[in-house]
This record gives sequence, C-alpha cells and structure tokens, in this order.
Amino acid sequence: MNRTLMTHRLIIVDRDPRYAEWLRHHLGTVYPDATLSLVGADDFVRTSATLSYDECDLVLLTSQYGDHPDDPKSEGIGLLREFRARPTFPAVLVIAEDGNELTAVRALQLGAVDYLPKRLLTPDRLKAAVRLALRRVERRVSRRQAKLANSGDHPLTAEPVPEAPPPADLIPGYLIRSAIGESEKAVVYLAQSESLGRDVALKVSLGETDSDVHKLLAREFEAIARIRHPAIVELFDYGVHAGREYLAMEYFPRGDLKARMYQGISEGEALRYVDHIAAALRVVHHAGILHRDLKPPNVMIRENDAIALIDFGLARNLEGSIHSSTRTGVLRGSPYYMSPEQALGETLDARTDLYSLGIIFYEMLTGRKPFAGASAIEVLQEHVNAPVPQLPERHASYQPLLDRLLAKSREQRYASAEEVIDAIGIAREAHARPTVTAA
Repeated sequence: MNRTLMTHRLIIVDRDPRYAEWLRHHLGTVYPDATLSLVGADDFVRTSATLSYDECDLVLLTSQYGDHPDDPKSEGIGLLREFRARPTFPAVLVIAEDGNELTAVRALQLGAVDYLPKRLLTPDRLKAAVRLALRRVERRVSRRQAKLANSGDHPLTAEPVPEAPPPADLIPGYLIRSAIGESEKAVVYLAQSESLGRDVALKVSLGETDSDVHKLLAREFEAIARIRHPAIVELFDYGVHAGREYLAMEYFPRGDLKARMYQGISEGEALRYVDHIAAALRVVHHAGILHRDLKPPNVMIRENDAIALIDFGLARNLEGSIHSSTRTGVLRGSPYYMSPEQALGETLDARTDLYSLGIIFYEMLTGRKPFAGASAIEVLQEHVNAPVPQLPERHASYQPLLDRLLAKSREQRYASAEEVIDAIGIAREAHARPTVTAA
C-alpha cells in the first residue's frame, strides 16, 4: 500500500501533559484522521531505541537545548545525535524549551526537519511547520518506495535503503569525497580536482539548468572570475554537465567566521576581522561589485588567519551589467544582515555591504545579533525602525564606529570601505591610549 495515502502517525513528546494535550488538540483539527500519540519524555527515551519510520511518520520532540550545542543542559542535541546514527528513525520536529540560534543550527545539522522555539509557538505556526514536515516525510517515502521497486525487494521485507551518495564521477574531472554544505539551490562538495591535483570546493546546482534563464552559478562566476586577490575566493573552473552547473573554487579547511565565532572571539580579534573584511570589500567595490549577502558563513578563514569572501551568487554590478536575482517583492539573502534599504527593496550601493559589516562587528563583540524577531519580517522591521543597539560598557569605545556602520540612513554611514578602514585605525589607537586621571 502507498504510505503517502495512509493515515499520518505522529508521536508527541513533552514532560508537561497539558502542553502535550494542547499540541494534540490543534493538530487534531488539521489531521482528524491522524494517529496522535502522547508519550512522556522519560518513557520516550526508554522506548525510542526500537522506534522506526515503519511505526511513526513524525516525532514532535519537546526538550531542553541550553545556551549552546555543547551545553550539558542541551538534552535535545544529545537525543538528535543518537537518532541521526539510526537511518530508520522517524523524522523529528524540535520544539525547544530554551536554546538560541546556535542550538537551532546544530539541531538542523543533526537532521531535525524543523526547530520551533516553544515560547514563540502559536497554533498557526505549529500547523504550518507540521504540514511542511509531513510533506518532506512523504517525499522520502516516495523515494524509498521507488528504490525498493527498482531493486525488486518487497517493501515489507526489504532492509532499509540508505540515501545514495552522489556518484564519484558526478562532474567529470572531480573525485567527490563528501558534502560540506547545501542550500536550496546547490550542494557544495569537497572534491579532488584531477587537473589541479588538489582539493577544491565543488558547488553543483541541485536542479537542471534552464537555458532560457541566466544560470545561477554562471552569475557568481561572472561576478568575481576577473578579481585576483587573496581576500576573495579563487575560482578554478565553471561548466555545465548533464544539465547541472558546477563551480570549482578554493577549499578552506579552517572553515568560516561563523564557526570561528562559536569558539569565542576576543575584542582585538573582532576588530582585526572587521578590518580585514573591510579591506576585502574595498577590493570588491573597486571592481564595481556589491556582495549583497555578507554574513559570517560567507567569510572564510585562511590558514594564516586572514579572510576570504565567498558566495557571490547575489552579487550585483554597480553599473547593473551583472544579472540580478532580485525580483519585485522577493528579497534574497539573510534577513539578519540586511541593510534597511535592502529590506525596503530600494536601489543599493556599496554602503549596504558596510551595514552588514556593522552587524557582524556587533555580533563578534557581544556574541548575539543586534536585531531578532519571531519571523523574517519582524527582523527586517527592526533593521528599518529600531535604534542602533548599544555595546556593553567594556566595548563602549567602539560605539561611534558601530553607530556610523549601522546608521539607518545610508547618507549617515561611512561612504566607502576606505573610510571604514581609517575609522578602525582611529578606534584602535583611541582604545589603546591610556586613560589620564586627575591627580
């Protein structure tokens, strides 16, 4: 029987019986024929060892997540690690008792289909998240059934079929080792280049390229292929194979600035990274290009601790000759790092990247983002309307620098990356100057 046509089977796990009943009530209005089982947290931990997707489609797991992924209180991260090691475990939708963006990212990396902060959960958000999660489950079931049909095995007796890794020769000339990143439109692999004799990051589009539209990775290649500078990722190759675009570029074993921030960044290191990023933006802007998606995951760390900017998929030429992926009513990029003018869909100039740099600076100094909200729209509204956040007293000497970077009106920001670099030098000297006290 086709599993996608059968009744949905959900397990609701929560230590609070009343909250579990609240979840069941609201899901029951959407899925009246579904099997909705309530299980206490302790009972679930004891019985989950034998649970598989043959018995359950989706687990709604409420648990503690602590302040960071390695927090001893983060029981949810520990459970997800256990479940990830079992390929037959059902899909898990996380409802976090506490936690933050760091734990959310880690939960999703460990396979959770979604991460919902409990304090922000409403009936509508719950229903929307479960609806999307079950669609993903149904697609997985369909793929699994197709594999079983092709193998000739019976679906009730066959062993679980794991997701097949990409073929090593997915792109001729590159031996794929592992996947190291993924977006909604492309996967990035660690691969060995036969012609270069070295490891590269190989970005491959997920879907086949439509020849009638401007190609996604071609735009990125066009944006930066002519720039040769250590602060910008080096591109080696671009092409299309079997309908899929690919782009070979430098591989950075040390990872990105976001991972570096997890380890903790000192004040001096934060200022140095901002200085280096501003210098990289100077190169990009002098080449007539806006990055438009500047954020920590797009700042890679070299072996000598210098930085290199990557991911120019949203880059735009200041003269407009590079095709833009922005359409009316569509915003591209991360809402946490967008300038007010980008949030409003206005024409952009180099100062939009400088605003994003200010967000990164604040995040490195404080360990949190300056603007947050329950939705992307709320975050964008904060960028447009909320005052510039104040730094803690120990970093107060950098407030004037931050105020100029994060000014709501671009006319009040630094006019160029050069001005930012000069301002950083002045701020560094002022901070180092000893305070003279009266006798």
